[in-house]
Amino acid sequence: MRNILAIALIFIASGATGNEVDEVDRRRVLPLTEHQRNHVLTEMCALLSGTQNILDALSKADMAAVAREARSLGIGMAHKGEDHLKAVLPEEFMRMGMSVHKAFDQVAADAESLKDPKHTLRQLSKAMQTCNECHAGYQIRVKEHLTGPDAQSSHHQHQH
Repeated sequence: MRNILAIALIFIASGATGNEVDEVDRRRVLPLTEHQRNHVLTEMCALLSGTQNILDALSKADMAAVAREARSLGIGMAHKGEDHLKAVLPEEFMRMGMSVHKAFDQVAADAESLKDPKHTLRQLSKAMQTCNECHAGYQIRVKEHLTGPDAQSSHHQHQH
């Protein structure tokens, strides 16, 4: 019986079930320039780092630090140089991003007024759901530079 269990565990651990191995990435591709990609990823890293800082402040019941960190991740953060992205990112992607920034503004306001760590944790959980939905739905790819006849027609079209 132990041998059967051991074989079954090895079979599952090796991915031999086929579910993970044959999985196709069905996330929508966002083709961005290297500059645009770096902007989006830098913002995502700042959101992740800021969330970790909020959790650290919550562990110390430092609601002033929670408010300070959350405010830095709010709408003010979103308005720093995103004009070049509005034309290339899907409306739904932008809407999810703005909702996360607004959520952090609300976290900041509630941390100052309510001073309730559990309330803040619920708010963070909800904001992170939006992050997870976005990451499950989109992937970022750097646009490849066109070469040959396609590049010439593309260049010609952009001149008009």
